[in-house]
Amino acid sequence: MAKLNGILKIEGTLDNLTFYKSGDGHMVRTKGGVSKKRILNDPAFIRTRENGAEFGKSANAGKMLRMAVGPLVFKAKDAKLSSRLLQLMSKIKNLDTISLRGERNVAEGILTAEGQMALRGFDFNIQAPLQGVLFSPYTLDTVTGAVTIPDLNPSEQVRFPGGATHFSLRSAFVNLDFSSGVSSVTYSDVAVLAIDTTIATQTITPNGAPDGSATQLYLLLIEFYQEMNGIQYPLKNGAFNVLNILEVVKN
Repeated sequence: MAKLNGILKIEGTLDNLTFYKSGDGHMVRTKGGVSKKRILNDPAFIRTRENGAEFGKSANAGKMLRMAVGPLVFKAKDAKLSSRLLQLMSKIKNLDTISLRGERNVAEGILTAEGQMALRGFDFNIQAPLQGVLFSPYTLDTVTGAVTIPDLNPSEQVRFPGGATHFSLRSAFVNLDFSSGVSSVTYSDVAVLAIDTTIATQTITPNGAPDGSATQLYLLLIEFYQEMNGIQYPLKNGAFNVLNILEVVKN
């Protein structure tokens, strides 16, 4: 695999070269020499098939998570979210010590303490991690999903981008079954706060508990705005927004 430089940017296949665009720019690679039919049927490629099956399961688990909290992910994500989630889900899948090789999956891996720990603290926008934006302790009620930030002083405890005049807080309480993809989510109301020295305790509580009895996820979203003539405008399409998984609990 090589990166393509120059003014001519093309996509497609030419002779034995494949040109394509990725998150890292325009790339070029040589065309593979092993046929798909042989990989699917030749006993020599059994490990390849097993790895491919588990790769697909991990990719699907990442998609399940993105879909479960889609409205929030749309507001706070980075360009490599899918690949980062795939890497994380593959790590969780490896914690499945029950399934046969080729059948290991995230649904089993997330049952372990290590699997839950791996997902806990995940930032959907690596450019704006929670620990680099919110400098205040908080508490989480895993029964109600309420997030409480005591005595928050926005101007001193929130790292805000230039031009921001306000920010908002919103929490989500998710129940996600990684084996079926079935999910349920409840959200809190949006709390909009001015970036000033006003000190107040902020509590954001989802409107009830979600249905289901699978993996419970608790998320916090922080969005930034600029107020102009009484209207609050999102900053730079969410590039500075935070979305973090605060806690993971197997119900």
